[in-house]
Amino acid sequence: MWLLGLSWALSMLATMVGSGPAVPPPGMASIFADLSAAELGAVRSFLLSRPELGLSPSHHGPLAKNSLFLVELLPPKKRLALRYLDQGGPRPQRQARAVIFFGGQAEPNITELAVGPLPQPSWYRPLSFKGGRSVPFTARPMTLLEYEELHRVLAAAMAPLNRLLRDATGFWYHNGSCQHPRGSEGDGLGQRCLTFSDVAPRGLVSGERRSWLILQRFVEGFFLHPVGLEVLVDHRDPDPRRWAVQQLWYNGRYFSSPHQLAETYERGTLEVARLPLPPARQLFSSYEPRGRFATGTPSKVQGARVCEPQGRRYRLRGNLLEYGGWSLAFRLRSSAGLQLFDLRFNGERVAYEVSVQEAVAFYGGHSPAAMQTKYMDAGWGMGSVTYELAPGIDCPATATFVDAHHLYDTEGPTRFSRALCVFELPTGVPLRRHFDSDFQGGFHFYAGLEGQALVLRTTSTVYNYDYIWDFLLYPNGVAEAKVHATGYIHATFYTPQGQRYGSRVHSHLLGNLHTHLVHYKVDLDVAGTGNSFETMDIRFENISNPWSPGARVVQPWLHRQPRHSERQAAFPFGSPLPRYLLVTNPRQLNRWGHSRGYRIQLNSHASHVLPRGWQEEKGISWSRYHLAVTRHHENEHSSSSIYAQNEPWEPLVHFESFLRDNETIEDQDLVAWVTVGFLHVPHAEDIPNTATPGNAVGFFLRPFNFFDEDPSVASRDPLIVRPLDPPAFTRLQIQRWTPASPGPCGAPAPFTYNGTYRQD
Repeated sequence: MWLLGLSWALSMLATMVGSGPAVPPPGMASIFADLSAAELGAVRSFLLSRPELGLSPSHHGPLAKNSLFLVELLPPKKRLALRYLDQGGPRPQRQARAVIFFGGQAEPNITELAVGPLPQPSWYRPLSFKGGRSVPFTARPMTLLEYEELHRVLAAAMAPLNRLLRDATGFWYHNGSCQHPRGSEGDGLGQRCLTFSDVAPRGLVSGERRSWLILQRFVEGFFLHPVGLEVLVDHRDPDPRRWAVQQLWYNGRYFSSPHQLAETYERGTLEVARLPLPPARQLFSSYEPRGRFATGTPSKVQGARVCEPQGRRYRLRGNLLEYGGWSLAFRLRSSAGLQLFDLRFNGERVAYEVSVQEAVAFYGGHSPAAMQTKYMDAGWGMGSVTYELAPGIDCPATATFVDAHHLYDTEGPTRFSRALCVFELPTGVPLRRHFDSDFQGGFHFYAGLEGQALVLRTTSTVYNYDYIWDFLLYPNGVAEAKVHATGYIHATFYTPQGQRYGSRVHSHLLGNLHTHLVHYKVDLDVAGTGNSFETMDIRFENISNPWSPGARVVQPWLHRQPRHSERQAAFPFGSPLPRYLLVTNPRQLNRWGHSRGYRIQLNSHASHVLPRGWQEEKGISWSRYHLAVTRHHENEHSSSSIYAQNEPWEPLVHFESFLRDNETIEDQDLVAWVTVGFLHVPHAEDIPNTATPGNAVGFFLRPFNFFDEDPSVASRDPLIVRPLDPPAFTRLQIQRWTPASPGPCGAPAPFTYNGTYRQD
């Protein structure tokens, strides 16, 4: 075969590569960067130095004190950021958001402050919620200090039940903490401690702070080891000495106090659930291998890997990420996680912000803890639990890893090593390809373009569940937001009545049904901020056939529907969602006369979690809609808050109010709010962990007449094969614009191609 020379390919590359539009320098992207450790420390020191605030250390002393809970970046207002980025205006002042628990006063409350200017703060001012509401003290997220007090109270309350717990489980509740689920004792079970998982919301009405605690054996994967005892503790009072156990549930029965349960056991009238001791090795909740695959194919060798044969094709400078035509600024905010800003393709802004807002999981069950579990993960510091990513597993070993700093319920900035990663990923599917057959056993040409995407990834381990958060950038102007759910299922003690609410997944274990929902903010600026929203779908027409009199034709036609107001652009669950959801700029046309636009395409199986307006549903009113499009307002910067979990009944952020004024959305700065999710009915294969395949949802942002053609034509990754001597097909012209892969990353033999399909 005749192979086109590498020098020819490189000369073609030189003639085709041009200078692309400029992207903002890294210094401009830094207006969106998370606070550094030095900045976090400076804000903390400044606030602790203000005598009027009266702040005390977070992890020591009483609960009834003033303490600093959270510090993170307060992003600049959009109008100021755009003036700086696009018009050469002044650089926005860098500020911090600080959350303070004022518990050491007659009327405890939570106050949020703006603190600036950074890096050396000298002032602070209160931040307010839409409508000017204050944050009740009972809405605050849990702290480590409050958990320590819960452990002490629970240990004292469990003292009368130690005999029952030892007899039934072999474990008991220690008056002190157990540090490791597996200790050094001969049976590998450590100190045989019991621990607990708590559920939320913490009560039934606003102002309560009552938590159901699920007691579990403290072994690896303790989430899957409930012992059949659930305890309701009232911990509303700032003084833990006045906390009290209000109810207990054991193996299907309710009790008013630990003493009542203990007396029932001593009388021999209690149906006891006796649990065998867990094994020291190959525990069912452990990752330790067990069993064999049937085929006998190699299993004790490494699998396929990602490699970069000629180095990285992306650039990371501070928080500015560039890849192909893409550039963006990113941050990992402690409160809610990944947030992208100033998303551009070939220097032109596509979106001002794309960010995670909230993730919820609402459950059903027979036990009180199961029926009470309605997790709203921003209330658990969803963005602050970004623990270290493992090279080769969480991200390819070739990835670039980025540390994060959080000041969330800590005495100072805490470094989370390798909290994010960036890597280029072969998708395993061509971005596009074609085999042009001659229909005589040969071909005119073959052409294909490698499928590649850049991935920005982090994770949130919110108690038992692990969320893998991805943003993917494709060379054809498509961006994707995706979340995989994994980790341990939230499980409760099995009773026969419980099977109505899930599946029995082990001898004493019920996997409770639940629905995951994730909410995103998508502030698209398509060819500018003056955008409109329209939907498209097909309808059918029955017309006379113009070329065959008397016959009729039924065919689809394109039904375009401009949406003029916010209510017209809100699509509730239970109603059909139009298949094309388009944000366009009517004043900007592509070469072919179409309004330049981007399409929002959902990958979701989401539905309602509660009836509209029912109690806790008010705190997640965004969950009523697949999609809602609103006008941009600075005081509608987020659809949820860290307080929604413990105050869902009268939420501080009520998303429905964003739609209430039903403003016009024609030629305006628009924000799309996207809800994706899925129903999870746990099953035996969720043991030991929920696997990621099939448990991913998200959405795409796809150009729709934004360009004049597919912008990935600028990629140098295509391969074209043309026969030079048909019909013999013995000489081929093979065109590549990138060198063949050298070294172990390449194929074991040179690239070849035949293309014929003749009969033997």
